[in-house]
Amino acid sequence: MDKPRIALVGATGAVGKVFLGILEEGRFPAGEVRLCASKRSVGMEVALNGRRLLVEEPTPELFSEVDVVFIAAGSSVSRALAPVAADSGALVVDKSSAFRMEPDVPLVVPEVNGDDLRGHNGIVAVPNCSTTQLVMVLKPLHDANPIARVVVDTYQSVSGTGAAAVRELTEQSGQALEGGEVRPSVYPHRIAFNLLPQVESFLPNGYTQEEMKMTNETRKIMHLPDLPISATCVRVPVMVSHAEAAHVEFEHSISPGEAREVLDAAPGVTVLDDPDSALYPMPVDAEGKDDVFVGRIRQDVSKPNGIALWLVSDNLRKGAATNAIQIAEEAMSRDLLPARA
Repeated sequence: MDKPRIALVGATGAVGKVFLGILEEGRFPAGEVRLCASKRSVGMEVALNGRRLLVEEPTPELFSEVDVVFIAAGSSVSRALAPVAADSGALVVDKSSAFRMEPDVPLVVPEVNGDDLRGHNGIVAVPNCSTTQLVMVLKPLHDANPIARVVVDTYQSVSGTGAAAVRELTEQSGQALEGGEVRPSVYPHRIAFNLLPQVESFLPNGYTQEEMKMTNETRKIMHLPDLPISATCVRVPVMVSHAEAAHVEFEHSISPGEAREVLDAAPGVTVLDDPDSALYPMPVDAEGKDDVFVGRIRQDVSKPNGIALWLVSDNLRKGAATNAIQIAEEAMSRDLLPARA
């Protein structure tokens, strides 16, 4: 199939808008494009490639008329719509966390575990944005030298929470600079000129939901169910792009040069690593790009077989929309779209 018919659920949200921007770049050979959103957005017009498309209500009839359904909405929406779309004969690529840990739903980053698509039953899950960039770096390193343990700390932008959080950071920054009162709404505390060591709710073990997502999703994607991994996730006053500091312990000794060589050759990874010239990845470097950027590659002085590194990625692109599109591309290249009657 050269030009599949697609539907995008969540077309007016933050990830949906980035998705449409990628379509306008000509990245994905879509045929007919149908846009869907919540009832309050139905009837709106959205520009795409010089045309005005009406936002429609997502219905079984609409799903039966397309080949791929991308869902960029919350888990409750995905749970309600994804099975309906799959039963209608479409391949569902879902960005939410609703199905990620279901044993019969592949959780896919194409550069890492594209083969897992062969087991799909109509629904494929897109990993958490912070997980995606991590496994993009861990997988090539693991293939070269088995990983024994991972400790990762994230610095996550507000766009990962959604458009309301982006507005909140903008408004709070102005309020703080003017000396006015800063009132939090989206987050439990002000985010402007501050850091929040909490991404999502806390669990009984003291970790947050986001931290356990990273742990469990990384294990599933890399087929390492017993991989020791510990994460601390922090929300930072940055609009776009997540950053991560990772300390990776290997079974055998590895030098920074060897790690750098492996990552230089990894698809979808760009190494920016010259500390003497102040060259290292920053959120502004990754914004609007699809690669995962890596730098500060150095020996971990606390572990003889350890490497410490810093990675940055646009959470709305590779962390969400781009990865979803790549999943559909991979399914097409492997002839894995569901066969319609």
